[in-house]
Amino acid sequence: MTEIRVSVCMATYNGERFLAPQVESILAELEPQDELVVVDDASTDGTTRVLERFNDPRIHVHAHAENRGYVRTFEEAMGRATGDVVMLSDQDDVWIPGRRALFVSALQDSAVAASNLVLLGSDDPLPNPLTRRPWRLRAAWSRQGVRNALRILAGMAPYYGCAMAVRRDAIERVLPFPAYLDESHDLWLALFGNAHGTMRHIETATIRRRIHDTNASPSRPRGITQVLRARVMLLRAWISARRR
Repeated sequence: MTEIRVSVCMATYNGERFLAPQVESILAELEPQDELVVVDDASTDGTTRVLERFNDPRIHVHAHAENRGYVRTFEEAMGRATGDVVMLSDQDDVWIPGRRALFVSALQDSAVAASNLVLLGSDDPLPNPLTRRPWRLRAAWSRQGVRNALRILAGMAPYYGCAMAVRRDAIERVLPFPAYLDESHDLWLALFGNAHGTMRHIETATIRRRIHDTNASPSRPRGITQVLRARVMLLRAWISARRR
């Protein structure tokens, strides 16, 4: 049986403070044939030095001279990936052991997979930003494409890029990201998977998410203008995903 090769794609920007524990948790999961593709978005701190200190041949770092934003940085990282399974990762969380195996298994019959998360330090479920109740994906929702799209548009589907992966044969369809997409690359991937009936939800938590003052994903509700703009963008993304 041919061995599965996994690529982990990470976008970094001024992540020196929390990067080392995250990379350690990733490398502990990866096999010798796997890779960690890091695209650094013009960090001004010691982010790249942290990566260099690992001196691990599985880590491939590509540094930008100018800041392009996290959406385009993740897009580049995914485009550089060479593995059969492409997993996304933030720079400041911690992987839970077993994550690689769960995603490799889930993507045997699906193009996109997403798992649940817990909070680093407490292992409590991720809270819904509106109700503060536990916010989880359900395995039974996996093939509910239209319903999941409606959940996304309503802001009620906890898809996070740090807990997502894409199978190799779908990469050329999800890339490039739509030109108008300037946030929520994770929801673009989720919309694509749901639009084509090839989404898989993993109920097990595979990430311990670190909440701090510089998270790219907001942990509190946004203003009405921002919400409406985001919903219009996601509606466009749903239409685009159905055409891919």
